[in-house]
Amino acid sequence: MTNPLYRSFFQRHRDSEALLMIREDGSQLSYREFLEIAARFANTLVTCGMKPGDRVVLQVPKSAEALAVYAACVQTGSVMVPLNTGYTADEVDYFVGDAKPRLVICDPKNREGLQSICDNHSAQLETLDGVGEGSFASLAAQQLNDFQTVERSIDDFAAFLYTSGTTGRSKGAMLTQGNLLSNAKALVETWCFTSGDVLFHALPIFHTHGLFVASNVTFLAGSSMIFMPSFKVHQAIEHLPGATTMMGVPTFYTRLLDDARLNRDLVQHMRLFISGSAPLLAETHVAFEERTGHHILERYGMTETNMITSNPYDAERRAGTVGHPLPRVEIRITNQETAVPTAAGEIGMIEVRGPNVFTGYWNMPQKTAEEFREDGFFITGDLGQLDEAGYVQIVGRAKDLIISGGYNIYPKEIELLLDEQEGVLECAVIGVPHPDFGEGVVGVLVAKPGVTLDTEAISAAIHSKIARFKQPKQLFVLPELPRNTMGKVQKNVLRHQYADIFKSKD
Repeated sequence: MTNPLYRSFFQRHRDSEALLMIREDGSQLSYREFLEIAARFANTLVTCGMKPGDRVVLQVPKSAEALAVYAACVQTGSVMVPLNTGYTADEVDYFVGDAKPRLVICDPKNREGLQSICDNHSAQLETLDGVGEGSFASLAAQQLNDFQTVERSIDDFAAFLYTSGTTGRSKGAMLTQGNLLSNAKALVETWCFTSGDVLFHALPIFHTHGLFVASNVTFLAGSSMIFMPSFKVHQAIEHLPGATTMMGVPTFYTRLLDDARLNRDLVQHMRLFISGSAPLLAETHVAFEERTGHHILERYGMTETNMITSNPYDAERRAGTVGHPLPRVEIRITNQETAVPTAAGEIGMIEVRGPNVFTGYWNMPQKTAEEFREDGFFITGDLGQLDEAGYVQIVGRAKDLIISGGYNIYPKEIELLLDEQEGVLECAVIGVPHPDFGEGVVGVLVAKPGVTLDTEAISAAIHSKIARFKQPKQLFVLPELPRNTMGKVQKNVLRHQYADIFKSKD
């Protein structure tokens, strides 16, 4: 049998009674039990008509069973398309129409709102809830707990992850088995994961961080997980003494620091804290080390590339940097105007090449061509520099992408909604530093002549139109937007103007 992901992540664990996860209710699941669920799910996918290369859209609460859908997709050669659980029906309509899945699995509470969408796109709709129950689980209950794994190669697609840009529609980044496997191997090597590790896992699994970093590393190393549906401080305080590692976004660490129970004794058995998906403030690094004795390891990645760099495990971890390129990953920094590599210390565009880099955007050959150099380097859109010791520092983004709580948000979508509101002449949406979420979404509005804008009413009006994580945390009104001589809105001026508004907020 040739299926690199299944062979590396799952096959060797098929008969293992070793612990895979402890769930929120305290129940335990062995590798064998998990893979029996996955096999029943794989058989169910086939009965639903799935063939290798067909897409499965998954928008469900986090659970062991949701993770088993991923394993089932790997085993059947299906392409998994995980969606943020915060997306509204209108947003899901776009993704289903673009990915053209044969099957959509959703939360039972959303079935009514998604049924007509799936009917319109000729997709079968099944359900799976936060405790692993639903119509999909009911179908699987009738299936055998063994499945003949479908042969796939490292060049076959394993997942499409939709990523946000600053303009236009969301793009489906096509990730192969080789992309995911190579990155998991590099991370296990870099972070020294072994079968003795226990990962505190409170990340969502519709996102690269929780699914293709945390979970894949666990599977490859044969580690265990404390598998929580979401991050709650009291659960972290309860379970960290039984863990050895934790992966989180900056929000996790700022909230832990707000709890007086976080101290050196609590985390004495921990060997590694990792942060990513959004910038971690230097002051958080310092405060966490003073309280716990642990220096958080920060890394850098993207949906299209998985992880690119990491601060070292057994050498200096420099706050404000994202470390060095991972094994077998190449980075260069180029001049934005000429694309020529910059000298050390100069700011330029970060470009990356390696087995971790995606193959392109689904149904977007022109966009794919624009994002790659002829020699295979992918243009990340992030600006950075290398310090004297070769550590990568992210200094900004060439695009206006906002990353809040680890989620990518593009301003144009929110600006279009705000522009539609009564009395709004124009607007600009920016991201500014936020101590909890990395960046907070802020909307800046200009009123039509003679109109006084009610920002609370505008916030309420767009509330049901977009996912909660995209909604502006604050709206401001200005007499006009700053513009350059070409008439372009100067968002850098706005970001500077509102840079400190969240400094005193939780």
